[in-house]
Amino acid sequence: MLSSHDGLCAIGELAERAGVSVRTVRFYSDRGLLPEASRSAGGHRRYGPEAVERLGMIRSLRGLDLPLPEVRRVLDELDGAGDGPAAGGALEGAVAGRLRALGYELAALRWREAALRLVQECPPAERAARLRLVGAVAAPPSTDSLARFWRAWLPPRMPARSVAAFLEAAVVRPPDDPGPEQVLAFARLHAFVSRPCGEGERGATQPRAHAVGGARAPAVLYAGLAEAYGLAGGELRRETAPAPGEALDGFVDAYARAYGAEDTPAFRRVLAGRLAADPRIDRYWELTAQVISAPGGRPEPTPGTAHDWLLTALSADVEA
Repeated sequence: MLSSHDGLCAIGELAERAGVSVRTVRFYSDRGLLPEASRSAGGHRRYGPEAVERLGMIRSLRGLDLPLPEVRRVLDELDGAGDGPAAGGALEGAVAGRLRALGYELAALRWREAALRLVQECPPAERAARLRLVGAVAAPPSTDSLARFWRAWLPPRMPARSVAAFLEAAVVRPPDDPGPEQVLAFARLHAFVSRPCGEGERGATQPRAHAVGGARAPAVLYAGLAEAYGLAGGELRRETAPAPGEALDGFVDAYARAYGAEDTPAFRRVLAGRLAADPRIDRYWELTAQVISAPGGRPEPTPGTAHDWLLTALSADVEA
């Protein structure tokens, strides 16, 4: 109950009733979140009976770590002064935004924890090198360097949709809760794709077998390869030995359609020879498998290991 005969209270009384400091009440008032009802003859702030509830709402919103602009939008909507789409929309949007920010912060913390354990657990003589390696990767890690690597590797003039589909398969994303080994593998992967072109596998050009003309042919090729790699990945999980079958047929058919050729024994012989002579990026796929596989578990298939399985199956088929 307010002590004043007019139902208003001074700033000190409001602060006491709300369990905050006078400075806090003044702070929110000065920013327009807690309007004054009037001023006394001496110029002191006076607040109405609704100020206690409003101040409690402000504290609740701030307790969720919502920034002041978001708090203002929520209060305006509650007052009926906001121009949001529907009641509760401002609060829902603010909470969703804060959840996204928290997810990012938690991912960064989990990455840093695993990176610190990686440095702590390695031999003292290797710690400086490990620090430099993991220190070059942001927390949480970005995959931009990997995407740039593959964009430079892909044929020019490929349709944007085909490029996006390829990057989705080729660009590895670290797990949300990585172990030290996965942090090390991703840091090595970042270093691998960030080195100047021409150094070892990093300088590998696009395979000669992928040199197909026009903008549509590469899209056809990579779409077919993605399907074949998916089938081969299933065979790898079942630990099936490379052999002719649906996966190999799809693999060869992808090249045949891109070349405008037919899948014949002669075509398979030529294709096997071209693929065997093409440059490889084995290190990329080795590190990718380490990033996506559970520590101590069976390696997860990658497009690289699927390609190797299919190439072995093609070689066996040609020899037979």
